[in-house]
Amino acid sequence: MEYKSLEWVTDSNKVRMLDQRLLPAKVEYLEYDNARDVATAIKDMVIRGAPAIGAAAAYGLAVEMCLQNDSELDELLAEYKKADEILRQSRPTAVNLFWALDRMYKVVKNKDYSDAKGLIDRVLNEAHAIAEQDVEICRKIGLNALELIPENAQAIHHCNTGGLATVGYGTALGIIRTAHEHGRKISVLVDETRPRLQGARLTSWELKQMQIPHKLIVDGASGFYMKQGKVDFCVVGCDRVAANGDTANKIGTYNLALVAHAHNIPFYVAGPMSTIDLMTATGDEIDIEEREEDEVVYVGNERIAPEGIDVGNPAFDVTPADYITAIITEKGIVRPPFKQNLRALFD
Repeated sequence: MEYKSLEWVTDSNKVRMLDQRLLPAKVEYLEYDNARDVATAIKDMVIRGAPAIGAAAAYGLAVEMCLQNDSELDELLAEYKKADEILRQSRPTAVNLFWALDRMYKVVKNKDYSDAKGLIDRVLNEAHAIAEQDVEICRKIGLNALELIPENAQAIHHCNTGGLATVGYGTALGIIRTAHEHGRKISVLVDETRPRLQGARLTSWELKQMQIPHKLIVDGASGFYMKQGKVDFCVVGCDRVAANGDTANKIGTYNLALVAHAHNIPFYVAGPMSTIDLMTATGDEIDIEEREEDEVVYVGNERIAPEGIDVGNPAFDVTPADYITAIITEKGIVRPPFKQNLRALFD
C-alpha cells in the first residue's frame, strides 16, 4: 500500500495528513487550511515523529499564507507572526519543529519579495523544499548505516520512525528498510511502545507493508530476548540530541538503552542533522512534554486503572550519551566523544 504521512494539495492549497490515531484499523486522510488546525493536528498526534512535525509546521505556515492571500503585505506579515507563534506552542520537545519554523522565518526575513504573492510563493516553496529534502536525508541515513548492519541480523526498534514519522522513508526504520532492500536478512523485534502503542499500531503496520519479518513484543520483554542472544543491535530515532550526545526520544528509550548496555549490545540513534541541538548543552536542559493521563489509564475506550489515582505521563525520556554506541545522520556516523564529533559535523 502506498501511503504518505503528509502532502500538499495544490488544487485547494491545503495540507493533507494521514490520521495516525486511526491506524492500523483505518487509513484516513484529513486536510487542513489554516495554521491553528495544523498546530492542533500536531498536538493531538494526527501527525507525529520529529521530521514529520517539522514539515507539518512548515506547511502550517504555508496554508495560513494561502488562506490570507487577499491581504496586503504588511497584514500578511502580521498574520505570519501569529501563525508562527501558534505552531511553536504545539509540542515542546522535538527540535525539528523549531528548526523548521526558524528556517521558514529566514525566508521571510530576507525580504526578497515585493508583494503578498511573492511572500506566499517563497513560503510555500520553502515548505516544499523542507519536505523534499527530508526524504533524501532519510535515504542517506539508511545508506550510511549499512556498514553497521550484519548480513543476518535481528534488531529491536522502539516507537515508530518510518515513513509515518517522516515525510517519507524513515530514519531508524529507514535503516532497517535500507538493509532489507540491499539483501540483508533482517528481522525486527518491535516494542509495542506504551502508552500510545506506536510500535504495535504503526511500526508493525509499516513493516507489514514492506514485508519485513518482525515480531511484536511488550516493552518489558527486551531483556528477555537479549539474554537469549536474539538481539544483534537496537536502533531508535530521536526528537532532540543535545551537544554532548544525550538524546531525547519516546518514553521507554532510556530503559531499552540500559538493558542493551547491560548485555553489551550496540545501541544506535538515527536522525537528521536538524535534530541535533548544539545550543542545548546536555539532556538535563531538554523540556520534556507531559501529556494527559487518559493516554495511560485508557486503552482505546476501555479504562484499565481505578478512578482517582495519580498518573504520570512523560512523552519522552533522555538517554545519556554514555549508553549510545553511535548516532547516524545524513552526513555520516558519529561515534564518541560526541561533544567534539557532533560539533565537527557542523564545522
